[in-house]
Amino acid sequence: MRLWPGAVLAAAILWGAPAAAQPFTPEQRQEIIGILREALRTDPSILREAFEALRLAEAEAQEEARRAAIAAEAEALFRDPEAPVLGNPAGAVTLVEFFDIRCGYCKQLHPVRAELLRRNPDARVVLKDLPILGPNSVLGARALLAAQRQGKYAALHDALMRLREEPTEPVLRREAERAGLDWARLRRDMEEPAIQRRLEGNMRLARALNIEGTPALVIGETLIPGAVDLGTLQALVAAERERLARDAAPAGR
Repeated sequence: MRLWPGAVLAAAILWGAPAAAQPFTPEQRQEIIGILREALRTDPSILREAFEALRLAEAEAQEEARRAAIAAEAEALFRDPEAPVLGNPAGAVTLVEFFDIRCGYCKQLHPVRAELLRRNPDARVVLKDLPILGPNSVLGARALLAAQRQGKYAALHDALMRLREEPTEPVLRREAERAGLDWARLRRDMEEPAIQRRLEGNMRLARALNIEGTPALVIGETLIPGAVDLGTLQALVAAERERLARDAAPAGR
């Protein structure tokens, strides 16, 4: 940022002076304001650069808060024993995905994530159903979590992410039966309070991480809002693999 020496001094005096400093007289304040006005008139980029610096500082603060939230919620994010997992259940590298079955961007990410798992046998994906797009999203999320009780979460998840129609109850029944699920049992399990508690837990996690939409991915200390391409995911997995290896290496090596 470029500031005149006088403008720097004036800004520091006006906004950065200790509370116990001698107060300025009205004449002194007017002189300082005049210096600032002249600096801005002569070089308007000062204001633009100041706003950019403020934006970058806010973004850095938000990112730091997000990293802290990920660390605080690590157990629920990465190691929840009830959460459905795709890929290698014992994989060293974990990717957490918040998704809604009706989200178009989540559907775009679905084959990309499948290819990522195919290329990285040491990776696991923890799925967090986040039904934020209306009643049919909630219905589908309940069906998925109920399907987990029959060992068919992955099969139904794949079917619903490929779906190009509304996941109404008749459609869910059709897809569930195609996936080999007992519909009567599934429908009963969808109403279990435990299913609702899990969805509420996912929503609480999303709020804690300030997630505002789907998909949202968490890997290591990083949160990625929105769908990304395979190359980006590969780079994230590789970086996390390297971080884990560094953390596991003996001190001094």
